[in-house]
Amino acid sequence: MTVSISHVHVLVDDPDAALAFYRDTLGLTVRNEVSQGGFRWITLATAGQPEIQIVLSQPHAGRSKEDGDALAALLAKGELRPLQFSSDNLDETFEKVAGMPGADVVQEPVSQPWGARDAAVRDPAGNMVRIEQS
Repeated sequence: MTVSISHVHVLVDDPDAALAFYRDTLGLTVRNEVSQGGFRWITLATAGQPEIQIVLSQPHAGRSKEDGDALAALLAKGELRPLQFSSDNLDETFEKVAGMPGADVVQEPVSQPWGARDAAVRDPAGNMVRIEQS
């Protein structure tokens, strides 16, 4: 039996702003986009790992109002789990991300005590995004 990761879900409050960040700034490719009930799901992938897809969705999409409200509150506080990417050129990737209007730089590129060299930013929804030198 073989098990692998196929999709990672990321909550966003503004699909257009998230698309500008993940597609236009990080360079992910849109694989699918679905609108239903006033909400959008956008599926993206990286060129290097097209089999792992990132699904951007809104907190209230497919959920009760109560659950959507709870998730929206956690998103607004920046309390959801981070995404972690790797880049073959951390400095170039960081400069591109940091130069995006409204970018929230949390940590500039630095060598960590555990051996990684990485940086951290928040996407337009407030999700922590860490980028590590590959």
